[in-house]
Amino acid sequence: MNRQAQAAVLLLLGAAVLRASSTDLYLRYVKAGLRPLLLAAGVVLVAAAAATVWYELKAARAARAARTVHGDGDHEGAAESGHGSDSESGHEDGHGHAHREPRISWLLVLPLLALILVAPPAPGSYSAMRAGTVLQPLPDFPELPDHGTLRLDVSDYAGRAAFDHGRQLAGRHIEITGFVALDASGAPYLTRMVLSCCAADAQPIKVRLTGKLPPTLQPDTWLEVTGEYTSRQMKDPVNGGAIPFFKAASARPVKAPADEYEN
Repeated sequence: MNRQAQAAVLLLLGAAVLRASSTDLYLRYVKAGLRPLLLAAGVVLVAAAAATVWYELKAARAARAARTVHGDGDHEGAAESGHGSDSESGHEDGHGHAHREPRISWLLVLPLLALILVAPPAPGSYSAMRAGTVLQPLPDFPELPDHGTLRLDVSDYAGRAAFDHGRQLAGRHIEITGFVALDASGAPYLTRMVLSCCAADAQPIKVRLTGKLPPTLQPDTWLEVTGEYTSRQMKDPVNGGAIPFFKAASARPVKAPADEYEN
């Protein structure tokens, strides 16, 4: 892979990173807080590509100037041949023999193609039901509004229900949104995947649904569920973690959010 090809790959990769991080596409790979770092990485890659091209042009101008000063036609031809060999297929070993860089270096293009052509979906119900809940107790829970419907994340409701014993939830009208997951018996769960850093470490938090639900629930369907807190809990069969219950009064399908993860 010569320097021109390297510059092209760097430019395309930088442009792809900038495109992904300037839209919601990057949320398929990393959590929202990493957008500034992605933008900075994209700028650095584009700058590196520009610097590579500038260096090559500068070297070519210097070589032409040297040939003009010497005025040696044969030397000029040899220099042109040598420069072409270096830029097109490799470099010389000092004895006039050109060596090609290993073709395996072109595999560096594959991640670029994957980023441009493939937008992987967020892990769904299949992954969620095969991994244990990552719900963990918190040292304290912020106070909730005294009036109106409580619109909570799945992780917020689950944490308060499992470890705060529903202290601020009892008797309140609650709304939570997540995707449906079904266990082997067909029991429904409202689930969200949480991230520590990127999609590779996504793990589920699950809430067991009871009450008034649609007669047919399809895995990975996103639901907005309204209802109330119940003190019932169960243990996750995968890792023994706490899974609280939620008694639904109504449920309606909704569009998946732009950011399908919780942090």
